[in-house]
Amino acid sequence: MQFLVRRLMITLITLFLASVLSFAAFSLIPGDPVSLMLGIDATEEQILSLRTELGLDQNPVVQYSRWLGRFLSGNLGNSVRFRGEPILGMIRERLPITLTLGSMALVLICLMALPLALLAAYKEGSWLDRLVSTLSTVTIALPGFFLGVLWIWLFGILLKSFTPGAYVPYQEDHLGFVAYLALPALALAIPNAAVVIKFLRDSLLQQLRSDYVRTAFSKGASRTWVLCRHVLKNALIPALTVMGMIVGELLTGSIVIEQVFGIPGLGRLLIAAIMSRDYPLIQTLVVYIASMVILANTLVDLGIQALDPRLRLAGGGGI
Repeated sequence: MQFLVRRLMITLITLFLASVLSFAAFSLIPGDPVSLMLGIDATEEQILSLRTELGLDQNPVVQYSRWLGRFLSGNLGNSVRFRGEPILGMIRERLPITLTLGSMALVLICLMALPLALLAAYKEGSWLDRLVSTLSTVTIALPGFFLGVLWIWLFGILLKSFTPGAYVPYQEDHLGFVAYLALPALALAIPNAAVVIKFLRDSLLQQLRSDYVRTAFSKGASRTWVLCRHVLKNALIPALTVMGMIVGELLTGSIVIEQVFGIPGLGRLLIAAIMSRDYPLIQTLVVYIASMVILANTLVDLGIQALDPRLRLAGGGGI
């Protein structure tokens, strides 16, 4: 319980610092942000009105306090780019899309990484092990957006198995929505699965050389039994640490993937906000994405402590 309370306190402090840094970054942008948002044709009355609406006529401490209060209460203000549309409604509409894409990619990573890493460790030194290691090294170097373009060319243009850009909203067709996200999720999953395979394979081989494994072998246990019953649990700890970082990669990687496949998620919304210099929307999205990454890493850290109670007794380091 003491570890849980301490970890939650660290998470809250990290979230607070992320909000401060996000607010400070946009406060330090050169020039007048209101003039940049409204453009050169804006009148003085429009500039003064928007400045008052955003609270930019107050000192930075008051601005941050008001912004944080609105953020915590769910009053995120209105978008400048999307004709005054409430930011909270825009996020609620697009968040399920991005979360579904990231979740599908995460499931695919687990389905690919776990059996391939176990197979490579079981067949250490064989041609199969070398094949898995080579493919992992090659696919790590492939960016997700390149695979996305490749899928569009292969499955969309050559095989015509799907129509690029013909996004299916989840409100209309759940199955069609998931089917359209399959290829983007695969493009996100393959490079990250390769990273997990390499880490998990090395961790499995390191555990296989431990004294407790030699003892199990001396008692007549098979390599399969030792791998699945004893080694896998301990080898998962460093792999889970990598998975915590991959969650952030999935969220940031989806920004480009959503643009490639025409998926109206948070990533595509962020790009549209950046292109139109919609600073209130950009600021909110940055904090939301940072919050999701921090919370995901907290959950991974708690999972590591559950797998190895010794870390909890020793004070438990965070990710």
